[in-house]
Amino acid sequence: MPPSPESLYARIRQEVDARADRLWEVSLALHREPETAYEEHRAARLLSGELAREGFRVRTGAAGLPTSFVAEAGAGAEAGAGPRAGERPGESPGPRVALLMEYDALPGLGHACGHNLIAAAGLGAALAVRAALGGAAGPLLAVGTPAEERGGGKVAMVEAGVFDGVDAALMFHPGVYDWARAPLTASAQLRVGFHGRAAHPTGNPTQGIDALGALIQLFNTLGVLARRLPPGSHVQGIVTEGGEATNIVPAHAEGLFGLRGGTTAALEALVDEVRSCAEGVALATRTRAEVTDVGGRYEHFRDNDVLSDLFAGHLARTGIRLTEPLPGVYLGSSDIGNVSTRVPAVHPFVAIMGADGPDGSDHTPRFAEAAGGPRARRVMRNAAEALACTAADLLLRPEVSERAWDCHRRKAAARL
Repeated sequence: MPPSPESLYARIRQEVDARADRLWEVSLALHREPETAYEEHRAARLLSGELAREGFRVRTGAAGLPTSFVAEAGAGAEAGAGPRAGERPGESPGPRVALLMEYDALPGLGHACGHNLIAAAGLGAALAVRAALGGAAGPLLAVGTPAEERGGGKVAMVEAGVFDGVDAALMFHPGVYDWARAPLTASAQLRVGFHGRAAHPTGNPTQGIDALGALIQLFNTLGVLARRLPPGSHVQGIVTEGGEATNIVPAHAEGLFGLRGGTTAALEALVDEVRSCAEGVALATRTRAEVTDVGGRYEHFRDNDVLSDLFAGHLARTGIRLTEPLPGVYLGSSDIGNVSTRVPAVHPFVAIMGADGPDGSDHTPRFAEAAGGPRARRVMRNAAEALACTAADLLLRPEVSERAWDCHRRKAAARL
C-alpha cells in the first residue's frame, strides 16, 4: 500500500532537513565563485557530482552544451548508463518529472539573480524525492540548464529534445515578491545595421549617405512606436557602432535592440514592426537596412495552474504564503518560457528581500548580497521541500499529471 500523502510529505521534509546544511554549502560555493553563461564548469561539476554520489545516472553535455547535464533516477532508468534525455524508456511507469537547476551568474554582479539558490533547491528536491520514494515511482530527472541570463541554454535543450517525454518541469526563482505565478514576457534581440556611403563632411558632403543619421532616426521612430505598444511590450536599444571619426560621414552604423512582448504572439508582431520601421527609415535616408536575430528567442511563460497551486500549498506549510502577481506587472523574460510551451511547468517567485528602495529588485548588488544571506537560506530550504512534494504528487498520483496536461492544452489552445 502506498504511503499516505501526509506521511510522504513528512518523509520528504526529513530528507530535506538532513541535507539542509550541505545544500547551503553548495549554494554558498556557487555564490563565492560565480560563473557566467556557458562558463559554469565548476558549478556543473559540483551539482552533477552531488547527484551521482546519491545514485543518479548522469549524462553531461546535453544538447551539445558542455556545462549542461541530465541526471536520472527512479523506475525505468537504465542501470549503469546515462539517461537518454528526450526518450521515454518503454518500461517506465507513470509520469516523468524534471527538476530544473540554473547556475549562471551575471557579468560584474555575480549571483544577483539568485541562481545559486535555484540550483541548490533543485538539487535538494531531487535528492529528497529519490530518498523518500526509492524505486517506487517513475523516472525523476534533475536537469542542469546553463546560460539563462545570456544565450538561453533551455532554448537549445528544448530544440534538442531534452524535454520530450517529460510530463512536468519544476523550478522556483528567488525574487522580491512572493508570487505563485510568474508574469514573464517573451523576448528577442535584434541587431539593426544601416549601410550608407562615407564622405568628407566639408570636402564632398553631397556624396555622403549618413548611416548613423539613419540609426538615430530609427531610435526616434521607435520612440513614437512605443506610445501605442500593448502592456508587457517594449523596445530598448543601444548604439554598438556609430562611426570612426568626426570628419567622416559614417558608412555603417549599428544598434542592438531588446524587444519584449506580453505573449509570444505579441513579440512576433513587435519584431515585424521593428523590421518595418528599419526598412522605412532606410527608404527615407537612402541607406540599406540589415536586420538580424541575435541568439534564440525566449517565449512567454505559460504557467500551469494545477502545479502552481500544488507548489503554493506545499510552500505554505513551511510558513511562506504566495499570492497572485500584481496586475500589469511583468518581471522580465526567461528561457523557462520555451519549456513551458511544451510541457506543464511552474516558476514561482519567492522573496529573499523586499522590493523597497531604488535597488529593490534583482540584478542589483543588494540582491547579490541577499542571495548569500539568512533569508535566502530559509527560502532555498523551503523551496526544495515544496518542489520535492510537488514532484512526489506527480510521480505517485497519475491524475495530477492528467489534470496538469489538461490545463496545459487549454492554455495552448487559447494562446495564453
